Amino acid sequence: MQKLKFLSKTSIALAGMIIFIFVISAKEKPNQPAVSIIKNSSPDELFNSDEVLQIILKGNVKTLINDRTNKPKDFPFVLSFFDKDSIEKNIPVNLKTRGHFRRMKENCLYPPLLITFIKDGLQKQTIFKDQKKMKLVMPCKGDELVIREWLVYKLYNLVTPKSFRARLVKVILEDDKNKKSGSSFYCILLEEEKQMAKRNKMVSVEKKLQPKQIETNSFLSMTVFQYMIGNTDWSIQYLQNIKLLAKDSNAVPISVPYDFDHAGIVNAPYANPAEELLMSSIRQRRYRGYCIQDMKVFDAVLAHYNQLKNDIYSLYNGCTLIDQKYLKSTLQFLDEFYETINDAKKWQKEFAYPCDKKGTGNVVIKGLKED
Repeated sequence: MQKLKFLSKTSIALAGMIIFIFVISAKEKPNQPAVSIIKNSSPDELFNSDEVLQIILKGNVKTLINDRTNKPKDFPFVLSFFDKDSIEKNIPVNLKTRGHFRRMKENCLYPPLLITFIKDGLQKQTIFKDQKKMKLVMPCKGDELVIREWLVYKLYNLVTPKSFRARLVKVILEDDKNKKSGSSFYCILLEEEKQMAKRNKMVSVEKKLQPKQIETNSFLSMTVFQYMIGNTDWSIQYLQNIKLLAKDSNAVPISVPYDFDHAGIVNAPYANPAEELLMSSIRQRRYRGYCIQDMKVFDAVLAHYNQLKNDIYSLYNGCTLIDQKYLKSTLQFLDEFYETINDAKKWQKEFAYPCDKKGTGNVVIKGLKED
């Protein structure tokens, strides 16, 4: 993973100048796209690029980061970045902590954040012009894991446009109390749910359903995706790391997954499968759909994943931000998935697991939602 070089600080008085020089130099040497093969078709400028966006968040950093309560407060901040013409933009925003597992100090160094944009003329002239609220995924145990999770969002974008888009950003936290800038680290800006629904000409559905009440083909595709990445940290019943979309409030909904840091393909050191699933590790795959007797319904889904194979491998081979060790292990992890779905006996056994009354295929885990 590439590391950015910082200028040394000679005094506190020079801190602001160092930040300015750092951001300017980054613009003078444009970042190469983190992934060379992903080209979004959306005209939305914020998510239409895989170049890492550099931003500074200036405000009461210490108080914000230490607010790990169940009722987090909003704190005024300024979001700064340089546009494509190297013009500095400063946008007033409110920040607050969010999430559950990653918000706890004993679990993560930085809590996830929610950015609320304060509508004014400054925002309208930037790539954030259409944004109201955005989730910012912060590094929990190092920003290498952030990059890995970002790739999973890009992976699901390949599977279906009915998915959350993500923009990789490099963030500097600048505390306005002591004028010291922290080091920069990778984060993820996530598309807001209502915008994702609108882009797909759908609406958000806020009700708890059973898996069999979800549109079948999209549900199977989503469950095979979760199996591919080795993720068991989700449920339809509790809307755990799942959002529902439908053409209207009366239509059959589809399920959209998010929050992938507990997936085996990310392989975070803090991630463990729920004890109720009786799994040895997150690298052990477990299909968590419902029992289906007629396995032919998987044929079209598996054919789709086979069609995507080259793009899926190219996503990881084309990423300049992951190291060779992780790349090698990830490709092997994907090899195991494709070996399974192209062997009829293997995939039918795997995807029939929920039919085994002695297994844990029907265990529903409430978990901790990351909203």
